[in-house]
Amino acid sequence: MTLTFTEEQDELRTTLRRFLTEKAPSAAVRDAMDSDEGHDPRLWRQMAGQLGLHGLALPEEYGGSGGGPVELGIVLEETGRALLPSPYFATVALAGQALAASGDEAAKARWLPAIADGSMTATLALAEAGGSWELADVGATAGHGTVSGTKMFVVDGHTADLILVVARTDTGPGLFAVDGDAPGVTRTRLETLDPTRRLARVDLDRAPARRVGPEGDASVYLRTVLDLVAVALAAEQVGGAQACLDAAVEYAKVRVQFGRPIGAFQAVKHKCADLLVRVEGARSAAYHARAVAAEGSSELPVSAALAAACCADAFTRAAKENIQIHGGIGYTWEHDAHLYLKRAKSSEQLFGGPATYRTRLADLVGI
Repeated sequence: MTLTFTEEQDELRTTLRRFLTEKAPSAAVRDAMDSDEGHDPRLWRQMAGQLGLHGLALPEEYGGSGGGPVELGIVLEETGRALLPSPYFATVALAGQALAASGDEAAKARWLPAIADGSMTATLALAEAGGSWELADVGATAGHGTVSGTKMFVVDGHTADLILVVARTDTGPGLFAVDGDAPGVTRTRLETLDPTRRLARVDLDRAPARRVGPEGDASVYLRTVLDLVAVALAAEQVGGAQACLDAAVEYAKVRVQFGRPIGAFQAVKHKCADLLVRVEGARSAAYHARAVAAEGSSELPVSAALAAACCADAFTRAAKENIQIHGGIGYTWEHDAHLYLKRAKSSEQLFGGPATYRTRLADLVGI
């Protein structure tokens, strides 16, 4: 296993950071989050056409570049750092990874090329009204080519062209592909804390569906998909945490109080130092998890759970401390600090949150 980056991977990060600095500054992020689409369609097309980001982690035979979790993690770290409003996470990190890992050649041939070229958006629907992300709590049902039930907190579910729905059959849970505009599908955008990431309620009433992945009880496959999703989300959270740390340190250098930069005061120094340790610890967990995922190692469940819990905590802590160090200006709408805190708190609850992953980690290691 290697935790270092290749020259090509470093170049990917450099190029993407430069691209997002130019195309997605704070003003553009605010315009996108207030738009009807919730993102900039032109930027979406540029990410696919100019940079090839949508197919970066998809197999070459389906229009991708043949990368994997490491390359995807780099992209998500940078989009998280920029707080980019985009269906990229839902389409590539959720649906794209689920399809690529399915072993269903017909499904991959049908949908992955459209994801790779940016002509399709997609998402994954798991949680229901109770708020649980556990496979054992899935109540939606599938049978005779249809799916019925209600899915909550579906990332970009109100606009996705394709929805991969986790539903229960007589033999166990499985994954089913539903067209976003199919008969029996009702989608409602939810009012949520984070304006940069939209969530939806999806009601399914005998909506036409196609089975994706293994037949019968697909719990093992779905658990692997959720581990890959956890690794992807952890990468995004590391990027957001680093942005908060950078902003806090920079402000501590230039904000003068009592004739001295506030960074010269011991209390602020301690805050920044503690935050650095926390962010670097989260980065280490995230990098290890994506390396494990890239190798297809049996350690993935443990590494994914550890990264998910660690990175969620680090992002939330970094966002809070960033506001504290900025003082009064950090509480204003005009400053971006509150947007990072809202993204941190929203992401913290996706797919179960730190408490769920700590419980899972304890079970996996036999505590």
